[in-house]
Amino acid sequence: MPLTLSVLPGVFAVAQLSPDAPPPVWAMQGDVWHVTRTDDELSVVTAEAHVPDGVRHEGGWAALKLHGPFAFHLTGVLASILNPLAAADIGIFALSTFNTDYVLVKAERLNDALGALRAAGHTLRAPH
Repeated sequence: MPLTLSVLPGVFAVAQLSPDAPPPVWAMQGDVWHVTRTDDELSVVTAEAHVPDGVRHEGGWAALKLHGPFAFHLTGVLASILNPLAAADIGIFALSTFNTDYVLVKAERLNDALGALRAAGHTLRAPH
């Protein structure tokens, strides 16, 4: 399934807080951010520059947007992106929204990721 993707501007971080922590204001700044609470943690994806000192996080992520929307009954959307990245030995962090998906790859592997995705038949477009 060939898809169209774009690289979002900026560098992102994935942060972890305690499961009872309130969603932090710093996490909800910028154009793209994501907060998920589970029994185990409060997980945050936001611009790396927004993460305060002392917060457990891993930075250096580039974000790829899969251009949807995708109907919920479609299968294989993420697999069509993740399989070529796995074959290229590129780790990911995935996010889903109602309309689409985002895949984060380490920024230092972004060019490798884009090459693997193009080779798999996907199209890259400039962000809007």
